[in-house]
Amino acid sequence: MRLTFALLSLAACMFATRSLPSSGASPPDSPDANVHRLRLYHTHTGERIDIVYRRGDTFLPEAEQQLDYFLRDHRTGEIKHYDPRAFDILSDLAASVGHPAAEIQIICGYRTSWSNEFLRARSSGVARNSLHMQAHAIDIRIPGVDTLTLRNAALRLGRGGVGYYPRSGFVHVDTGRVRVWCYGCTSSQN
Repeated sequence: MRLTFALLSLAACMFATRSLPSSGASPPDSPDANVHRLRLYHTHTGERIDIVYRRGDTFLPEAEQQLDYFLRDHRTGEIKHYDPRAFDILSDLAASVGHPAAEIQIICGYRTSWSNEFLRARSSGVARNSLHMQAHAIDIRIPGVDTLTLRNAALRLGRGGVGYYPRSGFVHVDTGRVRVWCYGCTSSQN
């Protein structure tokens, strides 16, 4: 009886966590101040996810699995476990541009080596050893936020690489070493 009650309680908590309405960042003195949420829209699959991925310092394994699936290689369907620090970059970046509850558009998440070579054959802006292939990089935009503003905010975070693609309208962020590049920029955009 106790085991059944405990399992039902656990299931109810998991369901409630996944179905909480998006409210953006919580005030620092609220009980939910340590809840970290992402709202994402994948531009290639048309899928959306609104998920609490971390509570305090603890990443939630079920949420990580759902995000890994969401960020899968959309060409092959292959899934790879993402570096969860990438999720913090997305969350912190949205907050830093004044849109903590924004639905972030995902242009590209994980890429298999096949997908990376497919893209490299069509564009010189794709790195041979892209961190997308390690599930450490994500290409994004936030509706209502200029990509130059987004890029500058990502640089201010000082975490990982930041690539700016103004002609394609997105910003690359990753959990690798800190570095910056611009593909297709004029000298005034660097």
